[in-house]
Amino acid sequence: MELRQLRYLVEIADEGNLGRAARRLYVSQPALSYALKELEAELSVRLFDRHAGGVRATAAGRDVVEEARKTLLQADQVLAAAQRHVRAAVGVLRVGFEASGAGELTTRSRAEFSRRHPAVRVEPKRFEWGQEADALRDERADVAFVWLPNDLTGLSSEIVHTEPRVVGLPSGHRLAGREGLSVLEVNDEPLMWTERAPREWVDWWAVNPRPDGSTPRWGPKNDNVEEMLEQVAEGAAVCFAPSSMARYYARPDIVWIPLTDVDPLRVALAWPEDGDNPLVRAFAQVVREVRKELATAP
Repeated sequence: MELRQLRYLVEIADEGNLGRAARRLYVSQPALSYALKELEAELSVRLFDRHAGGVRATAAGRDVVEEARKTLLQADQVLAAAQRHVRAAVGVLRVGFEASGAGELTTRSRAEFSRRHPAVRVEPKRFEWGQEADALRDERADVAFVWLPNDLTGLSSEIVHTEPRVVGLPSGHRLAGREGLSVLEVNDEPLMWTERAPREWVDWWAVNPRPDGSTPRWGPKNDNVEEMLEQVAEGAAVCFAPSSMARYYARPDIVWIPLTDVDPLRVALAWPEDGDNPLVRAFAQVVREVRKELATAP
């Protein structure tokens, strides 16, 4: 039995269809069917029942899939432990963020850290909506600028940045000429949202419920900032974003207007609670110093 077979098994269970599982695994469906039959023969038990729409795990299959998940997780942890030592040996720091991160603080901190530690390779790691904290727990990043609210369980963190929120409108929108808007003034506008982030995160960004107790008019979904902006530009919806997005994602077909009556975005610098990475400690100190410089700049 190989880890490859266990990954196939879990993907089949998750998809419930051999064709879809094969596409996600980048293998042919006949090859995947053969691998499943081979594993069932090795284990001497039928793992899936076939039906018109695909496959369904048998009682034995459900137990085997559950154990396969545990084994794959343990294998990933073994690999992660080895990679931690590899990164420490070669000097690599992975800094996570999403969209515009913490604005200028993100870029200047990375640059200053690189200046002080020229032997360390700083790798910026972008994650989609609300995924930075999970990336730290999964060891896909060493330290990250995390947009709040977010689940910081198992992480050390400190607030390092706040900024106002804005609403993005297509340039021809009837409200595009305003200097500021209340969230209630865009109550009737369809609002971009995502299923990729935790619901608490989505509701906070959407200001749900609104000050008058109403709920947003949900518009199209998106998986990342580029998809969101494309749909705003074409007039399908509006979006709420941090003010730094107006600078980092400036487009002639989108107008950004301050929201005057909503809480600002808070950004935390976070890292694994049980970690002891000297590069992370050094980066956190750089962020504190750069933050102070930005706060006192004229």
